[in-house]
Amino acid sequence: MAGKVELRRAALRTALIAHAKARITADGLKNLRARDLAKDAGCALGAIYNVFGDLNDLVLAVNAETFHDLGASVAESLSDAPQTPTDQLIVMARAYHHFAAQNYHLWRALFDIERAPGEAAPEWYLAEMGRLFAYIDAPLSVLHPNHDAEQRTLLTKALFSSVHGIVLLGLDEASSGVPAPQIDEMISLVLSQLAS
Repeated sequence: MAGKVELRRAALRTALIAHAKARITADGLKNLRARDLAKDAGCALGAIYNVFGDLNDLVLAVNAETFHDLGASVAESLSDAPQTPTDQLIVMARAYHHFAAQNYHLWRALFDIERAPGEAAPEWYLAEMGRLFAYIDAPLSVLHPNHDAEQRTLLTKALFSSVHGIVLLGLDEASSGVPAPQIDEMISLVLSQLAS
């Protein structure tokens, strides 16, 4: 049975994740400050570092929830998706786009968090990314039954990168390369060509 200290620590961890998520949602990752979070959570600044090693560790905890929500959104999109593999890829890609648009700052935090050069992504990040890639791999295995696993993995990553780039440029207001109203149309065009 957990003691009072462990329970308080767990409660503070939950509160800090919720406050960090709210601040990232409102203001973006670049404006996240430990002092603001301490004030939000009603704790001392040092208490944050008793629960998380640093602010990046806290952001990673927020990102874990965001990745889970993104995966759930993609999975939900498949429940009503057409049965053709290309249409399934398009439906998933549009779900990715809509999730990114509706949760822009949280989505950006998935990719904008800083890591030291050469530092590998955490295991949970790779696992969540693997789940997303598994959704893509399923229709690709139907479209390309003669591809071996390595070829399909490369194609999966290429398709994800293509969709991610279109969404990123379309939602980035400073870029004029992809008109935001045409993101879904561009995704459909690219996937129809690349997946065939």
